[in-house]
Amino acid sequence: MLEELRKKIDEIDDKIAALYLERQNTVREIGEEKARTHTAVADPAREKKIIARVTKQADDEQKIYLKRVFETMIETSRAYQRRLVAPVTPLSDDLRRVLMEGKKYFPVSSTVACQGVEGSYSSIAADKLFEIADITFFRNFEGVFQAVEKGLCDYGVLPIENSAVGSVNAVYDLMKKHRFYIVRSIKLKVSHHLLAKKGVSLSDIKEIYSHEQAIAQCAAYLQKLPSSVKVTACPNTAVAAETVASSDRKDIACISSRGCAELYDLGILDSNIQDNDSNYTRFICISKKLEIFAPADRISVMMTLPHESGSLNRVLNKFSTLGLNLTKLESRPLPGTDFEFMFYFDFEGQIENSDTLSLIAELDQGTEQFVFLGCYHEVTQ
Repeated sequence: MLEELRKKIDEIDDKIAALYLERQNTVREIGEEKARTHTAVADPAREKKIIARVTKQADDEQKIYLKRVFETMIETSRAYQRRLVAPVTPLSDDLRRVLMEGKKYFPVSSTVACQGVEGSYSSIAADKLFEIADITFFRNFEGVFQAVEKGLCDYGVLPIENSAVGSVNAVYDLMKKHRFYIVRSIKLKVSHHLLAKKGVSLSDIKEIYSHEQAIAQCAAYLQKLPSSVKVTACPNTAVAAETVASSDRKDIACISSRGCAELYDLGILDSNIQDNDSNYTRFICISKKLEIFAPADRISVMMTLPHESGSLNRVLNKFSTLGLNLTKLESRPLPGTDFEFMFYFDFEGQIENSDTLSLIAELDQGTEQFVFLGCYHEVTQ
């Protein structure tokens, strides 16, 4: 009985495949006509009418499944037509212009803005990204962006994500505000150490300084300490080390890097105190100018989507249709709105691929807010 039913399914599938190919031939003709008349590929009103018409005769149990089938089919039709009718936006024009300038490689040396002081993880990342980094330090993330905005530095290096505590939302917000671009990223393994003046023991410590993310990454270790030990957040792990080194107090320590222990002549009370041994932080190198350095194989974007059923799924289908691998998908509420979210997407892709460039243009046209963050290469250390 099962084999007979499977045979029947095979026969139906063959008919569906033949009809689908016939439909795609007509889709191609429509695409050619749209290209000739400069008509947009997407036609939401027409697509809604198709869904309403084909599901009208289906019973309630099957309507939703039939709707999903046709939504997927319509998306593949759009992807096919995009090859004939490439959407054009100011962003896609800018990207094509940069591509036409020819292949460029990441600079060996440059002026770089970092948050904190010497020995910060951002400065470590900058030194690994550039053979020669002329680093200027600023008190906060906004200072880094302002330095690049005003031309004081060509690039800025900032943390964007940690494997233990997630994204650095303040940096994403500033990327959106300034409309800067990511030109390279680096993933660093981060090991935290408890540092204090030489000669001080762990039992002497009454207060520990560090950046809030480092504190979060060492939460389990800190909970094991006596409750009388105060934990104080400061702007940067290197600032914490500098604070301990310059203080007259003998009862304070900091969570910082081994490099800061050497830089500020501090002793290591305890090593590798992070909760997770696989503790990685991604740092991005930002530029005011749209630049793409070879080999650029990762693309990052932000967008808002309508608060309605299927809106995220429709976007995901676009990536799936082109075989693009998403490496990050994250959402966060938009302040001051009711149930609206900003979505962050990282995916593997080359912007010189015409299908990928067309997808970027389509997303730029079809979403309320769309921010292209950059096409770049990520280095792993």
